Amino acid sequence: MDHPAIRARIVAILDRRQAALASDAASVSPFAAGDKAAGEVREHLVALTLAVLRTSLRDADLDRRGPEVTELAVSCAGQQLAPRQLAALIHLVERTLLDELALDDEIGATSEPWPVVVRLVHTSAYDALAVTADHAFEVGSRVVEDARTTLHSRAVLELAIEKELRRAERFGHPLAFLLLDVDRLSDLNVAHGYGFGDRVLERIGIVMRTYFREHDWVARHGEDSFAVLLPETPTAHAEPLAHQVRKMVEERLSLQDHRTGEPVPITVSVAVLVADSHAVSGSVRGAHVLAQAEQALMRAKAGGRNRVERIEIPPAPEGGHPEQRRRTP
Repeated sequence: MDHPAIRARIVAILDRRQAALASDAASVSPFAAGDKAAGEVREHLVALTLAVLRTSLRDADLDRRGPEVTELAVSCAGQQLAPRQLAALIHLVERTLLDELALDDEIGATSEPWPVVVRLVHTSAYDALAVTADHAFEVGSRVVEDARTTLHSRAVLELAIEKELRRAERFGHPLAFLLLDVDRLSDLNVAHGYGFGDRVLERIGIVMRTYFREHDWVARHGEDSFAVLLPETPTAHAEPLAHQVRKMVEERLSLQDHRTGEPVPITVSVAVLVADSHAVSGSVRGAHVLAQAEQALMRAKAGGRNRVERIEIPPAPEGGHPEQRRRTP
């Protein structure tokens, strides 16, 4: 067998046995404790590593900015994996894959192509380590954390939405998403100085970080907007929560003009997207959710600001995702 044929055979086996391979590798992974949340993190890292190895084996190359490498790099940075831990993770997945391939009739351990199989898998694992480590530890906290607010970054938010949508679809869990935008932040900057706007963002970041549950995804969405992804949150809880957050910012975010000492009112407009059990369609993607939330936020602002706009998370329309429109400042 020539190398392209061997690569194709390895990829086919990996595709067919992916779930079993991920389970086998995750069961002996040393990077998480025994609790459920840690187990999910471990399984997620193993699955991402398998995806990177598959791409490397299929293409005989890895794009440093490719989606598989980027997702693994962001996840490793988010879990603060040291380089040696990433190396051990990739080695573990490599050995699990080789153990599975060794049983194959065509390219297994007793076949003529076996030495080539081992070399191809080893080379792909080495490339995965080099490219992912370079990507993950070059960007470091810049990828996973917003410097101004110390919340999750937009990159983490986008990955989290895709992950939680698939979990909601698979297990029939409800899901909610909040998008908050500071009303007239540009006017506040003009009136009180750009340092004032930074203080507003920092204070809202503190409020958001402490208000929500540990397993909620709280992130900086844009220049003047924040997002909260709420797994396993039914509609009956999500909409009141959106109103509570809006009211809390209005009543408790007390800031003063440093020149006059006068209080400056701060408000936010909020979009809340909800999906009850079994309502998340497999056609819905993260970009669609974000676009729907941004459009709902525009309606909240157009309707007078300092208010909540609620919509259901619907299936993505045929022919692509809705275009994102310019927000009302």
